[in-house]
Amino acid sequence: MRFMSIITTASTEPPTPELIEAMNILANRELQTGRMLDGGQLMPIETGARVSLTGGQLSVLDGPFVEAKEVIGGYVIFEFRSKEEAVASAVEFLQLHKDFMPGWEGTCEIRVLADAADCA
Repeated sequence: MRFMSIITTASTEPPTPELIEAMNILANRELQTGRMLDGGQLMPIETGARVSLTGGQLSVLDGPFVEAKEVIGGYVIFEFRSKEEAVASAVEFLQLHKDFMPGWEGTCEIRVLADAADCA
């Protein structure tokens, strides 16, 4: 099954060099095993836009989004055999933040990606 891990945080601090190194080691391991399919860190919300449809009206709001308390900082797409493997991976990733960026707070949301049969 394919899973998407979505990282959200209210932190505006960039990752420490130690955290970046630890994440690179983890990502390289996951790439070599074939479990990590794609991923990336997102640029700050100032560089983005939000397109909404409300009450039949389309609107575009350029970043930053003043109402945003937490933002998506990045995502990863994995291939795992089970939800338990996906959760274990998220725990390992957040443990790196705890170890190498004390005080950082955030969430890793895990979602199963739908395949073509799910959308038919």
